[in-house]
Amino acid sequence: MKAVSCDNVNIIQLLLDILKQNEIPYCVIGGLAVNAYVEPVISLDIDLVIVTGATEQICQLAIENGLSTTRFPHSINLNSNQSDIRIQLQTDNRYQDFIARASLRTVMGYQIMVARLEDVLQGKVWAYQDETRRKSKKQKDLADITRITEAYPSLITLLPVPIRDLVQ
Repeated sequence: MKAVSCDNVNIIQLLLDILKQNEIPYCVIGGLAVNAYVEPVISLDIDLVIVTGATEQICQLAIENGLSTTRFPHSINLNSNQSDIRIQLQTDNRYQDFIARASLRTVMGYQIMVARLEDVLQGKVWAYQDETRRKSKKQKDLADITRITEAYPSLITLLPVPIRDLVQ
């Protein structure tokens, strides 16, 4: 993943170290989390949810470690000019419960806390249903939903009927 992403600073490990050193609960959601459960697909986006109240601390520590921050209505992006990887801290409170149910998994060579499979699927459903998302992002979300339900067919019952009809 590091070679594909032109990641000269290992931005993922940098953030994981910050989270661990500061004992900040978190979990990965989004495409990287999907990769923890099904055949991996390379993505330059890393989506995380961190425990409420730690956002400003993480942003300050990221800046102190050479990362830049860009704020959006429901997320904060952490970037480095030495890496193509985009880390997105999800600030939507719906994801907070995912942290307590997360488990440590190896994903793309990293030991990382990953949301449980059902939560990853729920996050993808929320993302797909977001009318403000770009069409290309929604198509990726639908593809991830399909990847999950193909590998774990019993989870198809968790999908809203319109999405279920699309993936069947």
